[in-house]
Amino acid sequence: MNAFAYRDGILHVENLSLVAAAERVGTPFYCYAAGELERRYRALAHAIAPARASIAFAVKANSNLAVIGVFAGLGSGADVVSEGELRRCLAAGVPAQRILFSGVGKTAGEIGHAIACGIGQINIESETEIDLVAQEARRAGRVMPVALRVNPDVSAGGHEKISTGRKTDKFGIAAEQAPAVYGRMAATEGLEAVGIAMHIGSQIHDVAAYGAAFTRMAEIAEDLRARGLPVPRIDLGGGLGVAYGEDETEMPLEGYGRLLAELKARTGAELTIEPGRWLVADAGVLVSRVITVKQAGNRRFVVVDAAMNDLIRPTLYDARHPVWPVVEAAEEDCHPGTVAGPVCESGDILAVDAPLPDLAPGDLIAIGKAGAYGAVMASSYNSRLLVPEAMVWDDRLEIVRRRPSFEEAMALDSLPDWQAQAGAA
Repeated sequence: MNAFAYRDGILHVENLSLVAAAERVGTPFYCYAAGELERRYRALAHAIAPARASIAFAVKANSNLAVIGVFAGLGSGADVVSEGELRRCLAAGVPAQRILFSGVGKTAGEIGHAIACGIGQINIESETEIDLVAQEARRAGRVMPVALRVNPDVSAGGHEKISTGRKTDKFGIAAEQAPAVYGRMAATEGLEAVGIAMHIGSQIHDVAAYGAAFTRMAEIAEDLRARGLPVPRIDLGGGLGVAYGEDETEMPLEGYGRLLAELKARTGAELTIEPGRWLVADAGVLVSRVITVKQAGNRRFVVVDAAMNDLIRPTLYDARHPVWPVVEAAEEDCHPGTVAGPVCESGDILAVDAPLPDLAPGDLIAIGKAGAYGAVMASSYNSRLLVPEAMVWDDRLEIVRRRPSFEEAMALDSLPDWQAQAGAA
């Protein structure tokens, strides 16, 4: 993680000590390095430049306005899967024409709002959705550009729950159905068929999986064109893998860029990719403070004030995140520790056998590679307050989502009249 390094024995984010950041924000909190977000975007843009592909940041990975704003300032579009994400992108400065709306279960209200905002493309995921989008487009007096999400039946992704391109997954239209469905979509009043889309999964490390999927998409595009149907665009989804552990490697950008260039040469279509995790994971950490250290048999538990409601990935996906003490320790002074949170669940484990030194209450740790699917998946389980987020540029820190008060957290609840009346009596 380029933006996080020890200086004078203290872990820093860019040029700011995480000790200083913790004193200002309070733990637990997410901390993002703006410079690393920019560096990774530029590296990816450079790798895909020969294919002249567009980037649409997959907002589901991190929907903080400040994060979206960094990419918007660099010219990125956005891939959204809800009205809430769409509203965030517009608020953060993403031009409506650069926004793509994906998702297998869009509601009529969400579709109508997207059309009213003038977004660039809706990805159709079912035959029912053809009629729904067309209905909303005609109601608005507009013609909506749409692409058909096709399932290329390629198995890819780092976990069963994040593989999305197989024929048994809930997403998209089966490849063999594409000609008939695309033809119907192209003939529907209120719609403009502008291409095909796919997304085969997340946390993909093997570029060969993209090779197979891109080849299948090229074949589908050629078949549709042979039937007299226009296919000016191909949306290729995201899924580029990052290295959470030392035994993993990142998706090789050079090979990925070469496949995109080959697809561009073969089809001539306008290409779009939708990276999320690759852009943001390495730019964020979750900073937490030790509450207590306890021994349970041969296992050392480091109990911290962050929990599974703040970072659900280890519990949900068995995900592994690196963990570092904020005060530097020699390798020989570190031994396995299981990092656990205070939530009343045995599954509230953030890391297993992380190499950590002897820690005491009040010490700080940082959970790395947490910029993707961290804060965005957080909840208030156990009535815990939602975790705040901070962004650092050089040595400047801004709180980009504050921690709510308990009063604010309860403000959406109310007692029914009969309980309030009984209490008054």
